[in-house]
Amino acid sequence: MADVIRFDNFNVQYASVKEEIDAAVRRVLESGWFILGKEVEAFEREFAHYIGCRYCVGVASGTDAIALSLMALDIGSGDEVITTDMTAFPTIAGIMQAGALPGVVDISPDDGLIDPDRIEAKITKHTKAIVPVHLYGQSCDMDPICEIARKHHLKIVEDCAQSVGATYKERKTGGIGDVNAFSFYPTKNLGAYGDAGAVTTNDEATYNKLLQLRNYGQRTRYYHDTFGINSRLDEMQAAVLRVKLKYLEQWTLQRRQHAAYYQEHLNSVTCLKENSYGVPVYHLFVIKTSRRDRMLEYLKSNGIQCLIHYPVPIHRQKAFPTHNDQDHNVYPNTERFADEIFSIPIYPELTGEQQERIVEAINRMS
Repeated sequence: MADVIRFDNFNVQYASVKEEIDAAVRRVLESGWFILGKEVEAFEREFAHYIGCRYCVGVASGTDAIALSLMALDIGSGDEVITTDMTAFPTIAGIMQAGALPGVVDISPDDGLIDPDRIEAKITKHTKAIVPVHLYGQSCDMDPICEIARKHHLKIVEDCAQSVGATYKERKTGGIGDVNAFSFYPTKNLGAYGDAGAVTTNDEATYNKLLQLRNYGQRTRYYHDTFGINSRLDEMQAAVLRVKLKYLEQWTLQRRQHAAYYQEHLNSVTCLKENSYGVPVYHLFVIKTSRRDRMLEYLKSNGIQCLIHYPVPIHRQKAFPTHNDQDHNVYPNTERFADEIFSIPIYPELTGEQQERIVEAINRMS
């Protein structure tokens, strides 16, 4: 059998920037300063500039980024937050970590993103925010979501865990909402070598509050003005991210080229719709087929690793707070979507020969 095509390949990316990564890590080790130092400050400036926001606050994870975003907006116990039924559970975990109650709405079946037309029906007198998830690297349709938020006096927290660099009408995701959450988990397009995250905002007061919230609520050391948590991006991860940020646009272009090849050559499955209002970054390349299980088994037998993102909708998760009260018929699009989707390799370093193998194997199943 030919070599296995891995779903992700971190080794090959590391090899391409090894000298710079090693130098950055050595710089941190030799500095003797490991928490909230010059590397974090520099990354926050550079990342804010990249996104097009005034402020960035480095935190410990993408889940914490969502929780801290809501906490900075004074959203917590007794408040409700609306998000999508098709997302990774950390979106829900972040909302619950802030003390709020998550509610979900159905998706658009063509792209897997939250359906803006279904949001208003979910709003109650307790609703305080909407968390649109830019799933798989494509922006949600933000104009109608922002209009709903204005109409009902709600805040918007963008979940940009999978969409770093993606645009909506020429604005990058993470620069549209009131406060916005990023994950730098190793599998992400901009991935650290451990857990890491960030929050972006254009509001100075919110920025200053986030600085305290991520560090035990401290204004200065030993002076605690508010309740906070321990959620700090460490110097080592910040140094790694600074190196990788320089290559992000190049890697994103490679992902888009891979996506274009798949869209042109795959003929036995359905590719997700690429919306005209923005440019996606293809954190994942997701396809749909009614023969998913057989196709996954066939690809595995041919040395091609694939994954499902995500097989269980949020409303069917046992940990979802209102799991027992949910009518599954309310989410028909998500139910069917979750039964048909799977993701194929699309990391930047994927070779043309590997892509040909993937396409040929999938098309043989027709």
